[in-house]
Amino acid sequence: MSSTSEAAPSVIRKTALNAVHRQLGAKMVDFNGWDMPVEYKSGLIAEHMAVRNGVGIFDVSHMGDIRIHGKQALAAVQHITMNDASKLAHGQCQYSAMLYPQGTFVDDVIVHRMADDDFLFVINAGTREKDINWVRENTHSFQCTVEHLSDDFTQIAIQGPKAQATLQKLTDADLSKVKFYWFTHGTVCGLKNTLIARTGYTAEDGFEIYIPTDEATSARVWNEVMEAGKEFGLLPCGLGARNTLRLEGKLALYGHEISDTITVWEGGLDRWLKMDKGEFIGHRALERQKVEGVPRMLVGLEMIERGIGRDGYKVLDEGGHEIGYVTSGSYAPFLKKNIALAYVPPQFGQVDTIVALEIRGQAVKAKVVPVPFYKKPKKQKTEKI
Repeated sequence: MSSTSEAAPSVIRKTALNAVHRQLGAKMVDFNGWDMPVEYKSGLIAEHMAVRNGVGIFDVSHMGDIRIHGKQALAAVQHITMNDASKLAHGQCQYSAMLYPQGTFVDDVIVHRMADDDFLFVINAGTREKDINWVRENTHSFQCTVEHLSDDFTQIAIQGPKAQATLQKLTDADLSKVKFYWFTHGTVCGLKNTLIARTGYTAEDGFEIYIPTDEATSARVWNEVMEAGKEFGLLPCGLGARNTLRLEGKLALYGHEISDTITVWEGGLDRWLKMDKGEFIGHRALERQKVEGVPRMLVGLEMIERGIGRDGYKVLDEGGHEIGYVTSGSYAPFLKKNIALAYVPPQFGQVDTIVALEIRGQAVKAKVVPVPFYKKPKKQKTEKI
């Protein structure tokens, strides 16, 4: 065989719901090596609006799961994450991140405290293998066990103001008692001891349920949720709506707003950074940068002139000089505006600062606006630590 011949293509992975998506007529795309629905027949805007006004259902089984348990599990979690897991009660979750020594991102994660010495991490699809290897390498000196459970679960997200009313029809758990960023276990669609978390990636209320990875079971549960949500206008939603929903809420996406070259201070995620909890990987570098200051910051942009800023587009100052770049950009269906997130030097980060985006060779004006672009209406007291 010639040394210049192409390598064999890697196998595209499929979730247990792949056949269901195809039966529903979803447009499928390769997303981080997964065959995933980007939108269904209803279209991205309808799916986005269903989640904002009613309820939508997402297959998020491509996400990964890591369990850390044992005598020194808490110490291990504290060592490899930036938030303070010791503050978590049983049944509580927190947004956190695993960092490199330079204070940049291995990945952002949701940490669930199952028991005193038992934690479940939910990680991103595109970083699964890297994450599990990194966790194992950096916890081997602790008395704990690390398990890779990603293929054990089908993860279904039910999101929107009618998510509770939809899911409550299918479970014996009292969902009204589950606060935001807490979880419980209950019977869902006849499946006992199902993990039900009040979490999501849509800037909306909602739940994520974890059921066994089995095609028949997964399809049955999906269809039962679809039926339960019919009266609320439930729609199946793809990656397209998931992206526009999270962008409106300024929720970070790995490889865009956060990466192995972006620090916590730069990414504006210091709300979840607990520098006073003691040493953790990345702590020293972040201490230095806090003193020195950041060379760039993440800002929200709203287009003044016609055009949409896409990932990677250049941000220009009024003199036409390149000062930064767009990390994510789109038409925002609920807000009915063209919005973007971008990295710029701090002196350009003040609200109402005018900049321009280079779109097809033209400088198109935008202004810095407060973020998040969208906040869900406060119907109940929520808690997120």
